[in-house]
Amino acid sequence: MVIAYAKIKLYAEWVQSLKDKRSMVKSLTEKIKNRFNVSAAEVECEDIHQTAVIAVCCVSNDKVYAEALIGRVVNYIEGNTDAATENVYTEVFTV
Repeated sequence: MVIAYAKIKLYAEWVQSLKDKRSMVKSLTEKIKNRFNVSAAEVECEDIHQTAVIAVCCVSNDKVYAEALIGRVVNYIEGNTDAATENVYTEVFTV
């Protein structure tokens, strides 16, 4: 079993309230879940208006597939949000 995940830190300077941020994060995570069939959630910085940290995880039996899927999700996030990507951390575990 292979577990692959990514943690993506986003900075959205246009966000003025937690309501704006929640709207952006919820929309993005739902699109990711529906498009790629992975788990996605905000995992850090929940109370900071302009910073969001989103984690994405998938489980597979093929390491190459899992790495490629997480890479496609990261590319999707970078290309489909107005927020700037500050940091991306990915890791793959074989259990």
